[in-house]
Parts: sequence; C-alpha cells; structure tokens
Amino acid sequence: MPSGRTGRREPAAETYDETTDVLVVGGGYAGLAAALFLAHQGVATVLVDRHPGSSVQGRARGINQRTMELYRPLGIAESIRRAGRPFDDEAGVVRCEALSAEWTWLLADDTRKPLPELTPAEFVMADQRSVEPILVDSARARGADVRFGTRCVSTRPDDDGVTTVVEDAAGGARRVVRSRFLVAADGFRGRIRETVGIDRAGPGVTQHWVTFLVRADLAGIVRQRAMFWIVVNDELGLASFLTTSVPDEWAMSVSFDPARTPTSSYTAERCRELARSFLGVDRPVEVLDVAAWEEAVGVADRFRAGRVFLVGDTAHVWPPAGAMGANAAVQDAHNLAWKLAGVLGGWAGEGLLDAYEAERRPAALALADITVARQRARFGEEPATEDVDDVLCTLGQRYRSTATVGATHDTVYGRQLPRRAMPGLRAPHLWLDRGGRRISVHDLCHDAFVLLTGSAAVRWDGVGSLVARELSVPLRAYRIGSAAAGADLVDVERVFAARYGAAGATLLRPDGYVAWCSPDAVVDPAAALREALRTVLGRAD
Repeated sequence: MPSGRTGRREPAAETYDETTDVLVVGGGYAGLAAALFLAHQGVATVLVDRHPGSSVQGRARGINQRTMELYRPLGIAESIRRAGRPFDDEAGVVRCEALSAEWTWLLADDTRKPLPELTPAEFVMADQRSVEPILVDSARARGADVRFGTRCVSTRPDDDGVTTVVEDAAGGARRVVRSRFLVAADGFRGRIRETVGIDRAGPGVTQHWVTFLVRADLAGIVRQRAMFWIVVNDELGLASFLTTSVPDEWAMSVSFDPARTPTSSYTAERCRELARSFLGVDRPVEVLDVAAWEEAVGVADRFRAGRVFLVGDTAHVWPPAGAMGANAAVQDAHNLAWKLAGVLGGWAGEGLLDAYEAERRPAALALADITVARQRARFGEEPATEDVDDVLCTLGQRYRSTATVGATHDTVYGRQLPRRAMPGLRAPHLWLDRGGRRISVHDLCHDAFVLLTGSAAVRWDGVGSLVARELSVPLRAYRIGSAAAGADLVDVERVFAARYGAAGATLLRPDGYVAWCSPDAVVDPAAALREALRTVLGRAD
C-alpha cells in the first residue's frame, strides 16, 4: 500500500435537492410573518407547514398598534383593517351561565382607542383566520416559497447551515433542503426546540381546551357583540364563546381533563350537545371543525442554537390575554428578519444575530408575567393588580443589546412612554409630509437604516449617503423641518426638535427602534456615524 494511505474510503459529499437562505418551519402567525419579512428584505425563503392550508379557526384575535406599524410600510395594513371590519362593533367581556341568560359585563374595551399622538396605527380586531391568508399572499408576492401540506421530518444543523428533510403529506415524497439558517415556528409542541437542545422554563401546560367551530342562527340570543364571553355552568365548567369574521359562525371552547375525557370523545354529536349548554336553548347547530389545544406558560432558555432561531410559540407561550401572544410572534419575526438579512447580505457581522435573543427574550419573560396575572384576574381567580398599562405594554418595550449604542435602561418597561428618542426604544411617532402625503416616521423604517437630522444640522448633510456607500449598508438619510428650509420631509406638527433634537442626528434601525443618538456637538459626523453603525452591526472592519 502506498505511503500515506489508510485504506478507508472518504465519505461521499452530501447532496441536496434544493438550497435556500432561510427555511421556516411552521405556517402560523410567526412563521408566515417571518417568511413575509424575510422576503421583503430580499432573502430567499422557503416555508413548510404540515397542515393543508392556513387555519380555519380564528383563536388568535387582535392586532395591536405596534404590529400594525410593521405592516404599514409593506402595504398590507389596509387589507388587515378590512379583515377586521366584522369585529368593529365588538367591545367588552361578558360573563354568563348561558348566552340566553343574564349577561354580566366585566370590563369595557379601550384597546382600539386611536392614539394619533403616539402611533400612526390603530388596534384592529381581526382574527387569525382572516389575517393568515393576507400574510400568505403577501409573502408569495415577494418571492417566498410557501408550501402547505409539507412536514418537517428531521433537522440537522452544523457550523455552516442546516440540513432538513421535508415530506409531502399527500404523496410521501421526500426532499433534502439545505439552508443557511432555519427559523423554528413549529409551535409549543414542535420538536425543533428539543432537537437543538434548548430547554423551556415555566409551569408548562396549565389547561387543556377543545374549540369547535359551528354554524348557527343566533338571532335574539347574541343581542350585542362582545370581544368574548366567559360561560360557566355545571355541564361546561369553564368555557368561552367567540364571534368569527363569518356571519352565523361561532367558536365555542371548553376546558377538559384529557386523563378523564379523551380528545376523541368530542364528536360532532357531543359538540352539538355542548352547544345547547352554551346557548341555554335548543337551536339547530352545524359543527364545522373541532381542534384540541393547550394553554401553557413557558419561555425557552435560549432563542438561538447556532443557525437555528426560535420564534412565536416555539420560543414562548402564555395565556391568550390581551392578544399578546400573536403580536409578540410577529414582532419576533420582524426583529429577526432584518438581522438575518444583514448577515446574509454581507453588511452585518454574525454577532448581530445574538442581539435577537438579547432583545426578544427579556420581552417574552415580561409579557409572560403580565399575561398570566391578567388571565387570572379576568377569570376571577385573583384580584386585578397594577401592572404595565396597555399603551406602555404595546409601544414601550425596551431593548438593550449590542445592536444599540448608549442604552442606559436595565428593564423591559419603564414607568411611562418617553416622547424623546432614546437608544434601545421604539422611535417616537412623528407625522411627516412627503410630497403632499401624510406619513409617519415608522413608515420610513422597514428595509434600511434611517438617519434623521433637523434642517439646522447642516454639518450632517451628505454624511448618511457617504457612510452608507463606504460600509455598503442600506441607509436612507432625511432632513426634517419646514418646506421653506428645504427639508426632505416636512415636520407637520413641528415637534421634531423636541422629540429628536435640533442639532444632532438619530439613527433608526430597520425595525423602527433607535440604534444611536449623536451628541449635538460632533467633531467628525462621518466618523461618529461610521463607528455607531459598525458597533450596531457587529462589524470588525
């Protein structure tokens, strides 16, 4: 045998049926939002989901102002507002023994109160059933490959990427997909989190539910539309009743103990019997769909394992109080998408990806505590406590990570919502005029960094475009002020100086968070911006 040979055969090079930048596993709110935001950033994205299509049940309902801010620059906010119109007359929460019995109103609803001084967006009471098709169509229109009826068989990450075997649910054909990164959006019971060795802390499953969608004429019974009804009687125990976006279709949910009552016992006939207990009278009821699910509380110990990232219910789960779960899922996806786009596009270092967990996990831990307390108060288990108010909870989440420069806070929420730009906080809302069209500062933030300066800050003229070219970073610079002063965008309410400062510059990230605020007196504006961007993006050059 010639010298240097061992006699062992070298392993064959691994082959793949296809490659992509990012593979998203799971086609619920989190996965679809991830596919949409990634595709909007120009990232090649494939999404697989084992279900035949988007959900026919609308359990997740309510899109808060922060999530709507993210949808506005993508041009889908109006479609989502239209999807929420069937719920426009809904308000409050009702407790009753049956829908035909006396109603006790537990609380009024002010979540949809317009806040034009704080945000350009309004709360929309659209449900998952109505919104998911909009996300699917929008993601596909931007080039995302969304594949329902395709399940994830196995996932194997390594230092350079992730190899995933997927299977067509109908025919059984398998394909091997190689991706640079993988976004796990496969839900609370998904397997990817455990596959990559991430634990989840928290109580776990706290309650089992089954929801059945029915068609029934409830004229004279549902006298006024509420956000939802808590129904408690001897047969149902603790139950809830919801409207849907489709006339004469309703969602009825009952809690159960799977050790005593198997899920299979919820046949169409049994659901019709339960529907009579919901209504308190006998009405013809057609059962359209039945689905079991779990209410749980838990937050993953980590949101990243190498090239695999957790979003939505895969990363965190809590009770459905205040629509925080679905909104947090979308905001997870948005926070991660621009960071992945930066690394894949070569204008950010891989260290930027660590900022995803550093920013979103503390927010998840805070929201878990808030929603658990609110859920207990809602069902009368505990008295209501003073917590973070809805406006602060929605618009006041604070980040502290390497992707911000100069953040001084150490908690997710402060005592009040600041009106001044500060690193690590959502940019203060500002109404602007662009060519006769009224827009918000948040409409500028979606696929690039944004540098804002006042009309008087002439030393910053041309600095943004210069540094953007030098670092090959997507960045747009705007001078804010009056038309007479030659501003790029007109400060409609003349509050820019109060909220952003008159002499310095403010750097906004693609997600609308403040990355850096320059001092008013900067010796070399280009050098200061260059250093800030390198820090935020984790670049060593």
